[in-house]
Amino acid sequence: MKKQNKIDDKRETILKEKETEEDVILNMSLRPEKIKDFIGQKETIDNLKISLEAAKRRKEPLEHVLLSGPPGLGKTSLAHVIANEMGVSVIATSGPAIERAGDLIGILTNLSQGDILFIDEIHRLAKVVEEFLYPAMESYQIDFIIDKGPYAKTIKFNLKKFTLIGATTRAGFLTAPLRGRFGMFHHVDFYDTEDLFRIVTRSAKILNIPIDKEGALEIAKRSRGTPRVVNRLLRRVRDWSEVKSDGKITKDVAIKALKNHGVDEMGLDSIDRRVVQAMHSSYGGGPVGIEALASAMGEEPDTIVDIVEPFLLKIGFIKRTPRGRQLTEPAYRHLGLKKEAQKELF
Repeated sequence: MKKQNKIDDKRETILKEKETEEDVILNMSLRPEKIKDFIGQKETIDNLKISLEAAKRRKEPLEHVLLSGPPGLGKTSLAHVIANEMGVSVIATSGPAIERAGDLIGILTNLSQGDILFIDEIHRLAKVVEEFLYPAMESYQIDFIIDKGPYAKTIKFNLKKFTLIGATTRAGFLTAPLRGRFGMFHHVDFYDTEDLFRIVTRSAKILNIPIDKEGALEIAKRSRGTPRVVNRLLRRVRDWSEVKSDGKITKDVAIKALKNHGVDEMGLDSIDRRVVQAMHSSYGGGPVGIEALASAMGEEPDTIVDIVEPFLLKIGFIKRTPRGRQLTEPAYRHLGLKKEAQKELF
C-alpha cells in the first residue's frame, strides 16, 4: 500500500466547516484592509474596483452584491474590504442567526447611510425573514404588521440606503426573488499555488513566523486552494516547528509537521480519505448518492457537499454522474486502492 495510507486517519481533521474562535481572532489580524492588498480572484477584484470607483464618484452606496463559492475563499474578507473602500461600517450576521423578522428590522433600522449589511449563508434565511428583505433591498422600506384581525395595523419603516452583501456556498439554493434583487454577482473560486504562496508569506510576516520560500511553498501546495486552510496550516506548522525543531519553517519541517497532522502532499486530510475509502469499500467506487455515502460514514451530507466534495471535484478524484458520485482513476492511484467491479445500487 502506498505511503498515503500510512497517515493516521484518526487524527482530528484540520479542515473544519466553521471557523474556530482562534481562526476568527487571527484571521481578523490577517484580513486585508484595502482592495489592493487582496491576493487572488483577479477577475472579481478587477470588476469590484470599477464598481467601487463608480459608486464613489456618484456618491451613492454600492449595489447589492452576492458572493458565492466554497467556504474559506475570502467572501467575508471581501465584504470588509468593500466597507473599508467605501468608508462605511459593516454589520455582519448569518442566515441562521436571524430567526424572526423582528431581528432583521432591528438590524436594518440601525444601519446608517451607505452602511453594509453582510449576511453569511444567506440561502439559509427563514422564508418569512427573506420576504421582509425584499422591499428593504428594492425600495429601502419595510412594512411591519402589528396586532391581528380587525385591529391589525401596518407600520412603514423608511430605511437609509444601504448595501447588502450576501455570501453563500450554495448559490443554487437561493430563491429566484432574492437572487433577482442583487445587482452584482461574483463567484470566488479556489486559489492557485502562486497566490497561496503569497498569502502564506504575507501571513508569516504579520505573525512574525520565520519561514523560507521552500517551506512557504510546501504549505501552499497542501492548502486545498483555500486561504483559510493555508493560514490554519501555517499555525500548526509553526507550533510543530517551535516544539520539534528550531522554530524556523523549512520545507523539511513543513513536510514532517503536515504529515504529523495527517495532511498529505495533495492536501487531503482524514475526512477526504474517509470519503474516498468509503466510496471504494462500501460502494465499489460508485456511483453512490450523497445521502447513502453520508450515512455509511456517519457524517452530515452538508459536510461532504460543502467541505469535501468541491476540492475532490477540482482535483479530479471524484466525478458527478446522473446516478451519483463516482471515484476516478487518479483517486485510486493516489490512495493505492484496487479498482473493483462497480456495484449497481437500486
